[in-house]
Amino acid sequence: MESKQLRIVYMGTPDFAVPSLRALEGMDEVEIVGVFTQPDRPVGRGHKLEMPPVKREALENGLNVFQFERVRKQEGLDAMRALKPDLVVTAAFGQILSKKLLEVPRMGTVNVHASLLPRHRGAAPINWCLIQGEKVTGVTTMLTDAGLDTGDMLLKKEVEIGENETAGELTERLAQVGAELLAETIRRYAAGEIAPVKQNEAEMTYEPLLTKELGRIDWMQDARTIANLVRGVNPWPGAYTAVDGGVLKIWLARPADAETDQKPGTVFRASAKEGMFVACGNGTVLEIVEMQAPNAKRMNAKTYLSGRKIEIGTRFGEE
Repeated sequence: MESKQLRIVYMGTPDFAVPSLRALEGMDEVEIVGVFTQPDRPVGRGHKLEMPPVKREALENGLNVFQFERVRKQEGLDAMRALKPDLVVTAAFGQILSKKLLEVPRMGTVNVHASLLPRHRGAAPINWCLIQGEKVTGVTTMLTDAGLDTGDMLLKKEVEIGENETAGELTERLAQVGAELLAETIRRYAAGEIAPVKQNEAEMTYEPLLTKELGRIDWMQDARTIANLVRGVNPWPGAYTAVDGGVLKIWLARPADAETDQKPGTVFRASAKEGMFVACGNGTVLEIVEMQAPNAKRMNAKTYLSGRKIEIGTRFGEE
């Protein structure tokens, strides 16, 4: 006798959540009865409505899509109840689920979280682990409860972080790791092979949402701290500094093996041959690798300096 397929509702929104949806699509033991995602949003200068990546993936595979501004409201709850899911799976959905919603699936709600819980709870775990200079991160599958990433843990997978890896690059890698871990989690959880583990609250950290202001570089910080910020906010909100009344965006940077007694924020070396070097706190030096000057395209710093000049002694960070 064939075992009955698990009825699953998937809830996710950005690119990070697409591989996990694809993992479910490839599992014979599950039936995706509905996909909940955020509403289409206006993007770009033309404010054209754009559907979330998860919606695009779902429609391409003939899945039923549901979009609610607030899934916690009655219409969202009614839609969920009508689908009669055995299990709900979430990955970067972008809305907090109510207690009533969490009570609908008989087996609970499994979340794919991009950190090694209980560290880096919150909506931007990938960015913050880079900003804080960590060497290892990973993905945790967990049972969602009424708190923010506080539920019991199911499985974990560790991932080493590349020295110059950006948030965008790490997000892509963890999305794939999360998809593989999700498939393993569902198979083993459904078979009763996983004993949920409570999180140690003493080890908990909670990270705030990203803001544009977070990307502003404080040149009094040392070069390693600034380099970690630059990669942690790439691609959004992006690192930046004031220069000559405009804004210079810095996309890639790395600590240089050098010291200086120049005032933090001072450009003390800048040429197409050598590149651009800026004084930072504690006598450390930052090399600007990729940048975007005001009214210019994003480009390699050496390429920029081959056609334009930045004067030695220019001070970054001064309005």
